[in-house]
Amino acid sequence: MSYAFQWIRSLIFIILMYLAMAVIGIGFAPWALFSRRGTYFAMHLYCRWVFWSAHRIINLKTEIRGTPPTDEVLLAAKHQSFLDIIMIFGAVPRGKFIMKRSLIWAPFLGQYAKRIGCIFVDRGKRSGAIKKMVADVKSGAHEPGQLIIFPQGTRVAVGKEMPYKIGTGVLYKETGQECVPVATNVGVFWRRHGIYRDPGVAVIEFLPRIQSGLSVEEFMPTLKDSIETASDRLAAEAGYKVSDK
Repeated sequence: MSYAFQWIRSLIFIILMYLAMAVIGIGFAPWALFSRRGTYFAMHLYCRWVFWSAHRIINLKTEIRGTPPTDEVLLAAKHQSFLDIIMIFGAVPRGKFIMKRSLIWAPFLGQYAKRIGCIFVDRGKRSGAIKKMVADVKSGAHEPGQLIIFPQGTRVAVGKEMPYKIGTGVLYKETGQECVPVATNVGVFWRRHGIYRDPGVAVIEFLPRIQSGLSVEEFMPTLKDSIETASDRLAAEAGYKVSDK
């Protein structure tokens, strides 16, 4: 398949992906306004649309490995592109994210995220952001679900190094919840920037749980090693030369 042809298919896919977000966002707004169940239904429907259209239009399949949690737990995930967000959310029943505050104004995305109880924090204000995350999580304890956080704080390209931020460890300690690390290789196919999408199999993998009760100093390296080792394995499986990292 030529690069130009795949680029055109990628552009069509992206246009349809955002068009579907608008159509589903508007179409389900009345139900979502009065029912959190309706909100989750609409958002999971959108996830299924993305998976189906990615397979049909750009020949990018999606695969979930491991056991997605259904109980109240902290999910700490590798973040490489928009696709891993959709795959993780689509795999769990009641996911909610810790997100940068500016996304609250994103059309449809921000409104639906707020409706399911996502937590919005300011970037660049580390101590204040951590305190707010902990306070918001505790205040939302009556709405059980899977709290999803990206420990590196942003998308990280495959093969690039970026530190794990302490906020995930603080949340783990303060909530007393178990943590499920999540690895991925989606960045091999769906990069941070640009239109082109490669065909292949994008994978997210739910890894063995880290039990509650560790100190922050014990938890952080355990989390990093779990996620990075598994993500490197998945990237190598997809054809990325891990030795280049």
